[in-house]
Amino acid sequence: MALIVQKYGGTSVGDVERIQRVAQRVATTRRQGHDVVVVVSAMSGETNRLTALAQEISPRPDPRELDVLLSTGEQVTIALLAMALQAQGQPARSFTGAQVRILTDAAHTKARIQAIDQAPIREQLTQGRVVVVAGFQGVDENGNITTLGRGGSDTTAVALAAALGADECQIYTDVDGVYTTDPRVEPKARRLDSVTYEEMLEMASLGAKVLQIRSVEFASKYNVPLRVLSSFEDGPGTLITSEDQVMEKPLISGIAFNRDEAKLTVMGVPDQPGVASRILGPIGQANIEVDMIIQNVGADGTTDFTFTVHRNDYPRALEVLRGVAESLGAREISGDDRIVKVSLVGVGMRSHAGIAGRMFDALAKEGINIRMISTSEIKISVVVDEKYLELAVRTLHEAFELEKAPAQLT
Repeated sequence: MALIVQKYGGTSVGDVERIQRVAQRVATTRRQGHDVVVVVSAMSGETNRLTALAQEISPRPDPRELDVLLSTGEQVTIALLAMALQAQGQPARSFTGAQVRILTDAAHTKARIQAIDQAPIREQLTQGRVVVVAGFQGVDENGNITTLGRGGSDTTAVALAAALGADECQIYTDVDGVYTTDPRVEPKARRLDSVTYEEMLEMASLGAKVLQIRSVEFASKYNVPLRVLSSFEDGPGTLITSEDQVMEKPLISGIAFNRDEAKLTVMGVPDQPGVASRILGPIGQANIEVDMIIQNVGADGTTDFTFTVHRNDYPRALEVLRGVAESLGAREISGDDRIVKVSLVGVGMRSHAGIAGRMFDALAKEGINIRMISTSEIKISVVVDEKYLELAVRTLHEAFELEKAPAQLT
């Protein structure tokens, strides 16, 4: 007998019929002899509906009251799922985050989990019940309801799995696993049998939206085996685990991409200590996150400084730079919000040379100009013009033979 935590997202519980199908799946797992804890999101679209209601009242709702409002979406789902399980003859009990006492800090709308009281869940499991827990929410030390931010139900599930020492945390969603890249861009994309925490973290941070990044961080920290599965069809899904548990380590596991990129360049500033700080300091003070950075030194003693930000932050970042241009002695400030980032990800890079050259050669043959390059131990990212995104992804997918399993350097 194993202890399994299952999480179902909003599309999986989008209506009564889907909730009943989830109940059938959960009951089947229970009949196989396993203890089951289920974490659910609000029904599809419900959080957006509640947010819209709040904004009709106030353009900037009080964060505490917003958390009280948004947490009701999951409360509806847990009650309905518990009823559906009971209707199928499976004893079940629902709990809000406060009832389980998922203790968080007091950062409303973006709280972080600090501790979980296992006792209420353990008691129900020993009585043969399925425990249904509201995702996305908790309670601070003063009893105030808090929420964990978008995608927080994934984090709730992994945190519960870690606290309970679960054998596996299964994330049920509208896709049947993690793919080598987005199948909507490359139809030959292949579902991965397994991927490491490191790879999944990189892919999540680079735009892959299968899992919320905080949940992967949590799983990695507490070594919780994660499995991504489809709510709508049976299959093995994708196991996310530690590197030493992955039997075959392919050279490249996947290609991630991010459409929401913009770059800014400060040209002709003096090449002297402190310039980077004078440029990025005001950007940071404006609460704008910087991603890739490149600095090129010219023969005339000046330097060009280029960095990327989220596309939504581009107008504000440009405004900030123009405000400090004179003090920097900059010759010119320019920007481009029609770029994208494409990245190769794979733990196999650690032991193979020549990957970057192979990547650049493949892109060059298609006439795709690389504007920026960033590397890490298991990732190579390039910035290219937005119009080349799909061509770049398909080109690299073919160049590294990702439709085959596993892809090895030849």
